[in-house]
Amino acid sequence: MIRSRLREPILEIEVCQCNSHARRCRFNLELYKLSGRVSGGVCYNCQHDTTGRYCHYCREGFYRDNTKPLNHRKVCKRCDCHPVGSTGKTCNHLSGQCPCKEGVTGLTCNRCARGYQQTRSHVAPCIKQILNVYKQKFLIDAAILAKVIGYDRASQDISIEKFSIERQNEIFKYEINIQTIFKRNGMSGTTSSMLGRGHMMWLVPRKSLECQCPKIKLNKSYLILGRDSEAAPGYLAIGPSSVVLEWKDEWSLRMKRFQRRARKCS
Repeated sequence: MIRSRLREPILEIEVCQCNSHARRCRFNLELYKLSGRVSGGVCYNCQHDTTGRYCHYCREGFYRDNTKPLNHRKVCKRCDCHPVGSTGKTCNHLSGQCPCKEGVTGLTCNRCARGYQQTRSHVAPCIKQILNVYKQKFLIDAAILAKVIGYDRASQDISIEKFSIERQNEIFKYEINIQTIFKRNGMSGTTSSMLGRGHMMWLVPRKSLECQCPKIKLNKSYLILGRDSEAAPGYLAIGPSSVVLEWKDEWSLRMKRFQRRARKCS
């Protein structure tokens, strides 16, 4: 080994250790000292979607394919996160796990988790199944099947108009026909005790309509689980923990069983 005039050894030339993903590397003195004078090489311009000091990690948006060796040209696979079920396009660079929305599971966030059911909403693609929601008594003080038969004509279609933040707390009024009351709890004189079959005004916050979970349509029936106990008499209002589902006929038998259980417990 040749020594310089300053009595420092001249470093031996080593081949870049870039796992065949880069052709050039540079020397970093600080890294060399931190490694105990073992190695100071840093690869740059890593190819094949790799990154890191030795091109040994997959860059953002890709993850490691463990079926291939580290020096393989296709060792990094692109993240395949579902556009609706995931919260982003970037996955874990080692496992490939995408970040999923609530109630969504799978490596790519492509299916509903156990206890959840699929919806048509891009905001909340999976919601808790009726059975699981119903068991949460703090949410379900009322379970109502109602058909939307009209709306306040002063309210405009939110799918066409864009609204400012100041208007997000507005309330929309819908005229509904309550067809069935599966469950209702409440002391005498409260909104729950006044619920009955027939026409009633339904109050829905604007923010619930904007997320379209679900999208309220005329002449459609909805299962309303939970309500705002502070609503004025003659009104049915959605509370912060309410759940609204577009009605499916196959739920009838299950809800009737819930209705019988609710009567036994009351």
